[in-house]
Amino acid sequence: MPTPSAQEQLWYTRTAARLTSPTDRLVVDIGCGQASMAIELARALPEAVRVIALDTDPDVLTAATAKVEGAGLTGRITMIEHDLTDGVEAVRRQLAGADLIWASSALHHVGDQQRVVTELAGLLREGGRLALAEGGLAERHLPWDVGVGEPGLELRLDAAQDRWFARMRAELPASVPMPYGWSAALRRAGLTQISTSSAFFEEPTPLAPTARDVVVSGLAQRVSKLTSGGFLDDSDQAAWSRLLDRNNPEWLGTREDLFSLTARTLYVGHRPT
Repeated sequence: MPTPSAQEQLWYTRTAARLTSPTDRLVVDIGCGQASMAIELARALPEAVRVIALDTDPDVLTAATAKVEGAGLTGRITMIEHDLTDGVEAVRRQLAGADLIWASSALHHVGDQQRVVTELAGLLREGGRLALAEGGLAERHLPWDVGVGEPGLELRLDAAQDRWFARMRAELPASVPMPYGWSAALRRAGLTQISTSSAFFEEPTPLAPTARDVVVSGLAQRVSKLTSGGFLDDSDQAAWSRLLDRNNPEWLGTREDLFSLTARTLYVGHRPT
């Protein structure tokens, strides 16, 4: 899991401050990953507030625990291994009465997304908030024409990513279509005062060496995944092979026109009082 950029980390900090309340007593991070948001939630709240972080991967939780310790927050954040595919019953006792439940890029990995949104909403106390960071805008890194392959190479990568995502969703256990957006899902879960906001993240040209390495590495991972799944045609595979080959004079790592632009969208709903 990639380390958040400085801009993303600032977004976590500001979002945690905006979502929390001095009266909160229990906040939850679903699919906590590196615990970046769990840490910011703990920092934004008094020490007496319980922060619970869940993830399905024990290795991820081990790394998150180390990060929490490094942040000096040992004892403030409780880690729980749990897969939301199994619903919330196994963790209902720990999570019931939550003031805030945060889930970032996690719920789209569950077969029945609406069911889980409704179950999470049911864990909130009256006036509690469910915040979902899902979707936004696809990352952009390349000019439309990079001089290798046909123009629009990155746009076709996005289209391949969409096909991969559709297959991933279809193959999930008990997969159920959700042909509407996350704000509608919150409303169907019985929540009110639905709000939506988006944050834009930009690293303009010329990228610093570290940012450039992150971009090239991320593109390489996407191309590898989509190639192995058969989602890229031969001509685009050949173009990406040249662009991602460090020994090729066309390697992306030498380009001065790489950039990074994306957006993340946050949906928040409140349980009626």
